[in-house]
Amino acid sequence: MPARKDPDASANVPSFYGAELRFKREAAGLTLEQLAEDSFRGVPFLSQIERGERRMPLDLARHVDARLGTDGFFERRCEDARKAKQSGHAEYFADVAEMEPFAETIEEWAPVVIPGLLQTESYARAVVRTCLPWLRPAVVEKQVNARMERARLWEHEERPAFWAVLHESLIRNALLSPEEMTHQLDRIVHVVRSSQSVLQILPETVAAHPMMMGMIKVMTFPDAPPVVYTEGLHSGQLIDFPALLKDYRRSYDLLRAAALSPEVSLARIEAAAEESRHAKHRH
Repeated sequence: MPARKDPDASANVPSFYGAELRFKREAAGLTLEQLAEDSFRGVPFLSQIERGERRMPLDLARHVDARLGTDGFFERRCEDARKAKQSGHAEYFADVAEMEPFAETIEEWAPVVIPGLLQTESYARAVVRTCLPWLRPAVVEKQVNARMERARLWEHEERPAFWAVLHESLIRNALLSPEEMTHQLDRIVHVVRSSQSVLQILPETVAAHPMMMGMIKVMTFPDAPPVVYTEGLHSGQLIDFPALLKDYRRSYDLLRAAALSPEVSLARIEAAAEESRHAKHRH
C-alpha cells in the first residue's frame, strides 16, 4: 500500500486549512466516515477539503467544530480560505469556479453572454472590458486568465456532463471582429463535439419562454447536494433550497423543450462561423 500523501500546508491558505482539519480529525481519533456522519456531505467532499481542493461550507464548518470540539475555529476561518481561492474571480463567483471541476453535471442557460467555459481569450477580454471598463489592465488580464484556467476542465479525463442553451443572438450579434468571432464560434463547436456535450440554440423568434428573467447554472455532484447559480450585473447567488431547485429544474426543462435540437443548433453555429469567415475575407 503506497504511503499517504499529505497536503503541503505551506502552499496556500486552503491547503493550510485542510491540513489543520486533518490534524484535528486524526487527533480526535475520527475517520473521515465518522466525521462526515450526520453532516449531509460525502467522504470524498471532506477529503477534498483536507487536500485544499474544496472550500469548507459554513454549515459543514459548524458541524466539524461541534464534532471536534475546536471552539468555532473552522467556522471563523472558512471565510479566509474561501477568499484565498478567488484567484481572479469576482468574490460572488469564486465558489462556483471552485465547484465546476467536481460537478457531475453542469447545465447552463446563457441569454446575453456565451458561458465562461466556452469562451475564447478574446471574447473573455471583451466581456470584462465592456462590463467593467474602469478596471486596470492588469486586473482585466487576471480575470481573463482565471476564466481560461476554468476552461482547462475540458482537458480532464473525468469531467462534468455539460448541457448549455444559448440565445441565438449570441451567435448572430458579433461582440468581436469577424476573425475573432469565427474563432469563438469554432471553439464552441470543438468543445461540444470533443467533450460529447449537448448544446441547444433558443431561436430569436421565440419571444416568450420560461427563463426570460436571466441566466442560470445548475450543478449536481456525486457527494454533495445540487446547487443553482444566478447572476446579475455585479452580483451572483448560489441557491440550494430544495423547493427553489425544483422550480429552476422545471423551468430549465421547459426551456430545453423550446430550443432547437442539438444537431440543428450546432449546424446554426457552424453556419454563423462560416459567415464570419467570409466577412473576415471581405474585410
